[in-house]
Amino acid sequence: MTDDATTTVSVPKPQPKPTAMPIHYRRYALIMLFLVYMLNFVDRQIVNILAEPIKRELGLADWQLGSLTGLSFAIFYATLALPIARWAERANRVRIVALSAITWSFFTAVCGVAQTFAQLFLARVGVGVGEAGCTPASQSLISDYTTREKRASALAFFSMGIPTGSLVGMVVGGLIADSLGWRASFALVGVPGIVLGLLAYFTLPEPRKSSAASEAQSAPTLREALAELGGKRTYIWLTVAMATMSFGIYSNLAFQSSHFLRNHADGLGALAVGLNDLTGIQLGPTGFLGTVLGLVVGICGAAGTWLGGRATDRAVVRGSLDAYATIPAAAALCLPFALFATYTTSNTVAALCLMGLPMMLQSVYYGPIFAAVQGLVRPRTRATATAIFLFFANLIGLGLGPLSVGLISDLLAPSMGSGDGIRWALISTSLVYVLAAAAFMVARKTIRQDIVS
Repeated sequence: MTDDATTTVSVPKPQPKPTAMPIHYRRYALIMLFLVYMLNFVDRQIVNILAEPIKRELGLADWQLGSLTGLSFAIFYATLALPIARWAERANRVRIVALSAITWSFFTAVCGVAQTFAQLFLARVGVGVGEAGCTPASQSLISDYTTREKRASALAFFSMGIPTGSLVGMVVGGLIADSLGWRASFALVGVPGIVLGLLAYFTLPEPRKSSAASEAQSAPTLREALAELGGKRTYIWLTVAMATMSFGIYSNLAFQSSHFLRNHADGLGALAVGLNDLTGIQLGPTGFLGTVLGLVVGICGAAGTWLGGRATDRAVVRGSLDAYATIPAAAALCLPFALFATYTTSNTVAALCLMGLPMMLQSVYYGPIFAAVQGLVRPRTRATATAIFLFFANLIGLGLGPLSVGLISDLLAPSMGSGDGIRWALISTSLVYVLAAAAFMVARKTIRQDIVS
């Protein structure tokens, strides 16, 4: 039987497709975005290797160091990421990335002239303001450059900027601090970002069609975007997983150099002297530690990032979409054990070697989780999805993680000493990785039905 009543069918408006680009230009764009993201983390993480010299000169407590490495940066980074992402849904994303790089690099250089804790705090706020525009716009661009089957690998390559930037920040920051002081480290690492930002501005491709009118019409309103995201249980649980992972990772990165300088000072001094005698290169403990930790974080972190993205893409090609969650969950569950072994080892060489395992494990999730988020939403909601995702990750992880370690360390130091205080503060906060693994496994249950592209 048929119904004579007229039925109105709502047909969604077609999304503007990215313009075709030669493969070599796409590769150039991915490399350029990787370099920008790498400098993002050079400027973000360099304060970690400089923490002890800054503490001595400015007379800071550990909670103040924690606020410099996390809270000062995270407040405005997390707050501004959403409005900038909404702008990126409609505007030229390349220009947003380029201007962001120039802004955060300028404020990094300003950190070098700060004379008080308040001035340095405000300069770090400026770094956070600049970096707020980088990740959402960059990941949205990469998702337009690649297909779903290659997206985890592409975003893993982009995310290799995290360990690589940490490597460069620690090595360069430590070496410059040993020879010229911590202020020169900030000033000198700010310059390359300004140059790269200008290069990106004039050479990166924007794959969207150039018509601003068609772009504005196709971009969903904030209410529509929030409704789309709120209807995805996978997105909610991945956000919880990201926030808890970030809490552990930023807590660890912020104070791992302080742990080694306080608990392995003699061992680091002996190793630095031995290296100096062998090579003729004059390194102090800070420069030596920055070089070694930078290499460990960079090489092992890059390996973990690549392996996570590669393994996930292979699983997705075979139809295992839940790999976006199960692979990160397995890595997260192993992290507390790896960190406990690292921080309770008294031998300096063994501790430095053991650090490679947690650095690799905590990087595995980058490609899978960012690829999953990009695939959960429509193309014009991707920057907004990333911004909201990173809002919680940075506010909770970056904003509260290092601060929590600093507070716990200050509480334990009177009875344990500063060395054991920072050691057990780091070990206790590593337990959040268990919560992250649980959140990944909950997200796994609905990821197949929520993935749209």
